[in-house]
Amino acid sequence: MSKLTDGKPAPADRNHVLFIQTFAWSLVAIVCTLAVASWLHYYSGKIPKLTAYSVFPLLGLLAYSLMWTHYVTGLGRRLLKLPRSAVARYFEATSWVVLGLICLHPGILIYQRFRDGYGLPPHSYETYVAPGLGWITILGSTSLLIFLAYELRRVYGNRPWWRYMQVATDVAMLAIFYHSLRLGSETASGWYRAVWWFYGLVLIGILTYNYIQKYLQHSRPAAISPKT
Repeated sequence: MSKLTDGKPAPADRNHVLFIQTFAWSLVAIVCTLAVASWLHYYSGKIPKLTAYSVFPLLGLLAYSLMWTHYVTGLGRRLLKLPRSAVARYFEATSWVVLGLICLHPGILIYQRFRDGYGLPPHSYETYVAPGLGWITILGSTSLLIFLAYELRRVYGNRPWWRYMQVATDVAMLAIFYHSLRLGSETASGWYRAVWWFYGLVLIGILTYNYIQKYLQHSRPAAISPKT
């Protein structure tokens, strides 16, 4: 790793910082464009009438896609051995957007189903999806609660037990991938289904790498016996 001078990155590090920042924002643009394109493709390339039922799927696609970029960018930052501050603005901005999207995605559906006379979840969910798939909507709701709880990291992020919350969010990401694959109209078929599978496989690869690295970091000190 290049040395730091007066707390500022050396030239080589500045190039890496510029690269990861450009990469992160470019990835955001790409995944958001793909999500919107798949949504429009479902409506035959035309902007549909904007109702709760037509808009809420797009919000879910955007939310998951942005969270997926967090995992990819985070891995890139670590591979380049850059500090968290290198992509702090990107994470801060997109995290607030994700928070809004994950609240609106189920929120407007819940509101509309209630207005249509179907009551509140879980009943309103179960009557919206195909028979036998109601449990997948509960899976999505549980994941949402985990993501919302993760926002408490600003308060509890330094506690020893917080690492379990990180594991829970990783599981929630996998659960939402499955949730969207089974229930999403845009992910049901066509080119975007292949994109969604790509997201899922990349996520699984990143999680596998992350947990292997954590295991190696924890086991390495124990594996080295003290010199006598």
